[in-house]
Amino acid sequence: MNIELSTIQTIALSVIVLYLGKFLNNTFKFLKNNCIPEAVTGGTAFSIITLIGHEAGFFTIIFEDSLRDLFMIAFFTTVGFSASLKLLKKAGIPVLMFLIASVGLALFQNIIGVGMAEFLHLNPLIGLATGSMSTTGGPGTAGAFGPILEGYGAKGATLIAMATATYALIAGSIIAGPIANRLIKRHKLLDTRKSGAIYETANEKNDMIKGSLISIGGFQVIIAMGIGSLISKFLSDIGIVLPSYIGSMFAAALIRNLSDFSGKFEINMDVINVIGSFTLTIFLSMTLMSFKLWELKELAGPLVLMLLGQTILITLFAYFITFKLTGKDYDAVVITSGHCGCGFGTTPKALANMEALTAKYFPSPKAFFVIPIVGGLFIDFFNAAIITFFMNILK
Repeated sequence: MNIELSTIQTIALSVIVLYLGKFLNNTFKFLKNNCIPEAVTGGTAFSIITLIGHEAGFFTIIFEDSLRDLFMIAFFTTVGFSASLKLLKKAGIPVLMFLIASVGLALFQNIIGVGMAEFLHLNPLIGLATGSMSTTGGPGTAGAFGPILEGYGAKGATLIAMATATYALIAGSIIAGPIANRLIKRHKLLDTRKSGAIYETANEKNDMIKGSLISIGGFQVIIAMGIGSLISKFLSDIGIVLPSYIGSMFAAALIRNLSDFSGKFEINMDVINVIGSFTLTIFLSMTLMSFKLWELKELAGPLVLMLLGQTILITLFAYFITFKLTGKDYDAVVITSGHCGCGFGTTPKALANMEALTAKYFPSPKAFFVIPIVGGLFIDFFNAAIITFFMNILK
């Protein structure tokens, strides 16, 4: 039996799935202690239910999730508003160091993917499909570059890339919490917690935001999305293949810096962050609950080995390299947990990892500045160049 859900029903179900994740996290201490995001818990649990229904022949749910991309683009637009050049000057070194870590990981992901494919006697382009285009790039980049690999003779590259990105979305959250907790305990970082306003707690923060400010912030996001769609279309027309949200991020960054340097209007980042948190949560829940896990079971043994290899890589890289490059302090731990998300999934997953971690311990404004700038903006450009470089060598 096919159960077809309308757009509104799909969105409503995504909220129910989110509350399912909240219930499971509160019920099972392992999930909460390891900072597994509620959207991941609920979405994964629901996808297991749909797997059972599909395999038993009871039901298959067909989602009308066309608005999922809208939530994704809206979220990345709010991230674009954080790209202030004035702020960038203040955090230049941390951003640079994390960018180095991100580029280094992307290179290793492709080397490992291609190397394992060669070892397993597969088309090296299949290995590339399990590399940075699906791990650092996420579903958007996987969907964009998969067909290109198939055009070069890598049959099934799109399915493999999307399956890898799907796996990474789950695994990137599962490994982030344990890695972060181990780093915190090993280096006794909670004992050296700094005091001061930068570590403002939830009880110290004024959560009251005027409705008029939310309206203005919402209008600014919508305008940036509209301008961004034109930028994306222009880039596509001249043959530059980038994720659909890049144009909106550019537009938001331009608007933010116009505000900073002209002083003619204000960008209220508290409001923008509220909008971003809402759209991120809905996007993640919609993405995870619609996973077709029965497609993963059809993966060949060699692909499973390549996924395992990528998992080991991100675990070791984040623990030993990202943490050290970004300062070896509490902020570095939060950045490391974020790198498990954007280096093995997407930037929304990175922020979800960090939100779960900081909710358990205490805030890290530095990490929430660094990750969106690199994971949501710069790394996409570097990753596209890295993928293109490997493709030109292997095709």
